[in-house]
Formats: sequence, structure tokens, C-alpha cells
Amino acid sequence: MDNSLERIEHKSVGSIRIADEVVGIIAGIAATEIEGVAGMSGGLVGGIAERLGKKNLSKGVKVEVGEREAAVDLFIIAEYSVRIPDMALRIQENVKRAIETMTGLEVVAVNIHIQGVGFAQEGKEEDSRVR
Repeated sequence: MDNSLERIEHKSVGSIRIADEVVGIIAGIAATEIEGVAGMSGGLVGGIAERLGKKNLSKGVKVEVGEREAAVDLFIIAEYSVRIPDMALRIQENVKRAIETMTGLEVVAVNIHIQGVGFAQEGKEEDSRVR
């Protein structure tokens, strides 16, 4: 009965709809905060992974958002030498916490897809043949 009363109160005030892209941006930021994440993959068909900056934080993120629940798929590029299962668990926990805290949605799944491995770009200028 408490649930029906809560629904009536919400309906009398109005409704709240959080866009899928907003949830995707929250998930992207939360994922890239974790040490060991080199970047997000655009999930391109040819398997080409692109590193994405802060301009498009919802790339590499697929979300399904319902009225009360959300499910997230993240396409990650891991840094070389990171222990992938540990990193993936930290990503799942951070993304779930961020979405639930900011939106009030219950996160039912955070699926991690490792799309590639990123290598450090140190010494890139020194190795350049053209100056």
C-alpha cells in the first residue's frame, strides 16, 4: 500500500524522466575514474577502438533505462599490465554507485566488455622520424 501512495504523490507532482544519454555520461565518467582504464571503445564494427576524451563521455557506453531500473554495457580499453578482473570489478562497483546515487535508479547490471589493450605513449616524440 505504501508503494501505491508513493506513486500517487509522484503523479500529482509530475514525472521525472532521465535521458539514456545522461545515464551513459554518468557511467562513462565513473568508468574512466578507475585506475587501469586506458580509454573507452567506440564499439565500431571493424573492431577499431578509439580513445575518447571528455568531449564524448557516453561513447563506449550502452544503457537501457526503464522507469526504475538501468542496465549498462561498457566497452573498455585496459592499460597494459593491469589485472583485468580486478579493474572490471572496481568499474562495476563505481558505475553502479554513481548511477544509483545521482539518479535514484536501481542498476541491475553493469557488463564490462574489454575491447583492447592500450600501451603507454612515452617517448613518442623521440621516436618520430620526421621533425
